[in-house]
Amino acid sequence: MPDTGYLIAAVAVAVAVTWALRALPFAALAPLRSSPLIAYLGAVMPVGVMVILTGYTLRAFDPQAPDRAGPTVLALACTVALHLWRRNVLLSIFGGTAVHVALASTLFAH
Repeated sequence: MPDTGYLIAAVAVAVAVTWALRALPFAALAPLRSSPLIAYLGAVMPVGVMVILTGYTLRAFDPQAPDRAGPTVLALACTVALHLWRRNVLLSIFGGTAVHVALASTLFAH
């Protein structure tokens, strides 16, 4: 069994490492809050995410297969409508995804 000093040192090192790992992200992010690059990314990333998700969704789009094209077209229309109505990226993404999943697993299921 290790002696008491060794155990105290081991616990102290574990506490210091845990505290440092939890504090480091806050210390690293503090200077970035006033960064113009971060402000720019915050403005353009939602559009970038929407473009990537649209490309990923439509990459295998086949209008000749109505069982696959139907949910995709309706979900895309729902996503666009939600975004034009509320201008909320998260609502648009989650709403369109929910419509696609619901249609693909119920009305257009094989």
